[in-house]
Amino acid sequence: MTGFERLEGRPVIVGGGIAGLAAALFLAPEPVVLVTRAPLGADGSSPLAQGGMAASVGTDDDADLHLADTLMAGDGLCDPEVARRILVDGPAAVAELERLGVAFDRAADGSLALGLEAAHSRRRIVHADGDATGRALVQALTRAARACPSITVVEAEARRILMEDGAVAGLLVSGRDGGAVLRTRRLILATGGVGALFEHTTNPASSFGMGLALAAEAGAELADLEFVQFHPTALATSARPLSLISEAVRGEGALIVDRAGRRVLEAVPGAELAPRDVVARAVWRELVAGREVFLDARASLGARFATRFPSVAAGCRAAGIDPATDLVPIRPAAHYHMGGIAVDADGRSSVPGLWAAGEVAATGLHGANRLASNSLLEAVVCGRAAALSVAGTPARAPARRMAVHLPAAPDATSVRPIVSRHLGVTRDAAGLATAIARLLPLAEGTGPACAPARVGLMMAVSALAREESRGAHARTDFPAPAAVAQRSRTTLERSLAEARRHAAPAFALASSS
Repeated sequence: MTGFERLEGRPVIVGGGIAGLAAALFLAPEPVVLVTRAPLGADGSSPLAQGGMAASVGTDDDADLHLADTLMAGDGLCDPEVARRILVDGPAAVAELERLGVAFDRAADGSLALGLEAAHSRRRIVHADGDATGRALVQALTRAARACPSITVVEAEARRILMEDGAVAGLLVSGRDGGAVLRTRRLILATGGVGALFEHTTNPASSFGMGLALAAEAGAELADLEFVQFHPTALATSARPLSLISEAVRGEGALIVDRAGRRVLEAVPGAELAPRDVVARAVWRELVAGREVFLDARASLGARFATRFPSVAAGCRAAGIDPATDLVPIRPAAHYHMGGIAVDADGRSSVPGLWAAGEVAATGLHGANRLASNSLLEAVVCGRAAALSVAGTPARAPARRMAVHLPAAPDATSVRPIVSRHLGVTRDAAGLATAIARLLPLAEGTGPACAPARVGLMMAVSALAREESRGAHARTDFPAPAAVAQRSRTTLERSLAEARRHAAPAFALASSS
């Protein structure tokens, strides 16, 4: 890849989802480079988001109520100050998206049409194009980005952050013509989550945590890696990724039942609209016991299903299911990562010159369990905050030119069975120790599995250290929450050291047998 000399010194954003697009647009008119794996708007988790974006825009709602719901779902690990700052910006984010071309759904009187989702005390979910909100947002922001003369799109994969004197100096990328270096001292990662480390996920295959691997290798601090949200109602088919059945379907009255029609959540506070971790574990217990679980929308939606939820209905039809008349088979699936790169209110990481926004970042908004539809809001608000911070950081002279080796293309195939088995809906010490022992050799290697194995390893080490059950982190050997809620912090170096310590007895036992 050649011709990058003209781009030297510009801020670089990695990721073409909502957070990356928002950051690029909010940086305008400053020239910026947007690095995407695929053509703009064609990859990532953002286009798959169905539920919508939470914002306190209703006449019976306000930021305080939104904050209370967020803190309740977060199970003691939210940062209240950070959460308040993000949630207060919700109405402004909706207005800003409309300015950028997003057409939100509206009621007959012209007001925003507001949906209800689990653990929300008010109808505050704004939608665009029904249950295709993520796709509608990405399409609108993609059109705005293509029309913005200050944004240069580079189709390539990010392979390594280059460092000089402890600070970001550039980004090594791989494209159709080979490797190249984008020399920059200002880098924003907006690379999404880790769902593709799991066999059953709603995320695309590219979402295996590459942004976390890049940041960790650069020395960045990471936070709350053990907290993975499993969406309780993924369509249980052989498709990959699994189709998501939006939480909004339960918001409209659909029930979770077994084959005989017994309500699985009837005795659970909040029932179908309990927090996602609660619902996911209830569904998981049924599956482990050998019982099928279904979503039943026949009475609540019936013939209206396809009109209200066209994307979900299409996914069901592709599997030979008519949700208007049939029970819809469901299962939990890895959906969202609450953990990520530890950042401050402006998206700055612990590494000078490195920012993060969207799912790859751990802001403190989500705590131990993300409140439904807060993620799209966070992507927009925090993409803007990172952009403003980058814009306010003086551009330094480009780093010296470096000769660098292009790492192997990452491949999570060998990592996925390990993570799926031992870091799923429920965990225990024995399984986590097994995961650590199996992931460590891959993480210490240089092959295609190295980057995803490092992410899985850091997650497993953090999960083993958290000897409690809280939010989405459920330990069968420590079922109660600890008396004090504490966020976790780690680095790649610390995680590797802990992994070697835990794995040593297993290696010693194996070598003596």
